[in-house]
Amino acid sequence: MNYLEIAIQEISHLSTGEEFLVKDLFKGYEWNRLAIGDRRTLGSLFLNAVKNGALQSQVKVAKKSSANQQIYIKL
Repeated sequence: MNYLEIAIQEISHLSTGEEFLVKDLFKGYEWNRLAIGDRRTLGSLFLNAVKNGALQSQVKVAKKSSANQQIYIKL
C-alpha cells in the first residue's frame, strides 16, 4: 500500500470540521522514517487529490501554517 492510500484511509478517523496536516495522518515514527523528498511528494499528491481528485468531497484546503505546511479541513 502506498503512503497516499494510507493517508486517505486515515481521514475517516477525523471529525467533521477538524483541521489537520498530512503528517497528522501518520504515526510519528512512520512519518519520521519517510525521506524528506518522499514527504514533499506525498504532500503534493495529497494536495492534488484534494483539489482535483478523489478527496474533493471529503477535504478542503484551509491555510498555511507558520512553517509553510498546508492545513486541511475535513468536510
